Amino acid sequence: MNTAIIVGVIGRAHGVRGEVAVELRTDEPERRFAPGQVLGDEGGSRVFTVRSVRDHSGRLLVQFAEVADRATAEAVRGTLLVATVDPDERPAEPGEFYDRHLIGLTAATPDGVEVGIVGSVLHLPAQDVLEIETTTGTRLVPFVTALVPEVDLDTGRLIVIDVAGLLHDRDAADED
Repeated sequence: MNTAIIVGVIGRAHGVRGEVAVELRTDEPERRFAPGQVLGDEGGSRVFTVRSVRDHSGRLLVQFAEVADRATAEAVRGTLLVATVDPDERPAEPGEFYDRHLIGLTAATPDGVEVGIVGSVLHLPAQDVLEIETTTGTRLVPFVTALVPEVDLDTGRLIVIDVAGLLHDRDAADED
């Protein structure tokens, strides 16, 4: 069964021929917005076929076959664009992961002690952060190789290096 993933949000109209700015929600715009790519809206009621795409002063401008003029472009502003993908599809780059593959993985220390489950992935300006649900609450772990050196999708586990205070509260005795 295929999975729908949000890849962008239609923004402002650009010009009079229906071109729109798209706010990206994907790390693979060249793949998701390639000419001929068919996207849908979040509700599944509309289809958007990419006719052309270009960069304009750091913004992605897209012309969809179904959006022929400025009035139509303004009417679809705010639409969440989704791509239908195979749930087993993985990024082309080694060491890259989709959020949907990380969520639900068991987090364990290098010696095999399970510490929790990945509940979500936060995309912050500085770096991505894993929210790991532990028995003592949610822990935020920067998704960097120094702290998460191994991700094994086949076994459903990732390894987290437990530095002081990352996965467990520090005891008052530790602070002396």
